[in-house]
Amino acid sequence: MKALPLLTGALCAALLAAQANAHGLWTEQRRGHIETIYGHGAEDNAFKAEKVSGAWAYDARGRMIPVSVERLTDHARLQPLRPPAVLGVALDNGAWSLTPDQQWVNQGRSQVPNSTRSLHTYKYSLAIHAEGAKLPELAQLKMVILPETDPLRVGPGKPLPVRVLVDGKPAAGVELIGDYRGAPHQVSAVTDAEGRAQVPVRNAGLNVISAEVELPVKNDADIETRGLFASLTFLGETHRE
Repeated sequence: MKALPLLTGALCAALLAAQANAHGLWTEQRRGHIETIYGHGAEDNAFKAEKVSGAWAYDARGRMIPVSVERLTDHARLQPLRPPAVLGVALDNGAWSLTPDQQWVNQGRSQVPNSTRSLHTYKYSLAIHAEGAKLPELAQLKMVILPETDPLRVGPGKPLPVRVLVDGKPAAGVELIGDYRGAPHQVSAVTDAEGRAQVPVRNAGLNVISAEVELPVKNDADIETRGLFASLTFLGETHRE
């Protein structure tokens, strides 16, 4: 495989978490449906469904499956034509500005002229649903946590090798949260110079591994930085009847 260029210098120095980027995105199966979850730890917040900007489903061979987004009043539900092996989702959370009284407003700094900080946040989710699934190209996900072995075959308590890519390039120094739902502030690993890390599988049930970065943006009237969040979800043990 051809080596990818690394994120270095000021870009790596800008890998900082932001308050407006605190909420994450992942998917869960509930009542027979695939639901998009926007929250932080145990929080499961309502959000504007139109913020889901894309969804992509694939079979075990990496072939695309048609998927629609059902936009409900307080969240979005994904409806693939048939059960997917791999599922990706993107959410565009818009521009955010911090006012002098430390309140975040979902607008750019051109609309909040007294803002002290401004950023545009994006959330990305990758879910692995089937053992042996082939990962397709995932260029739609501008930040992604890629498992480097089948996560459904690792097992609880064992390390899962992953690689974090930002804009298609390995990202060094990124903190990985091994259990975003259960322990959203507990760092399990940090990526090396090639964007790789070993993250212990925490749960027999649903695992949500996450990471987030903040990257500088130049010559934009509305924002100073771009905030990216990525999650990787999978079951620690395959459910068998």
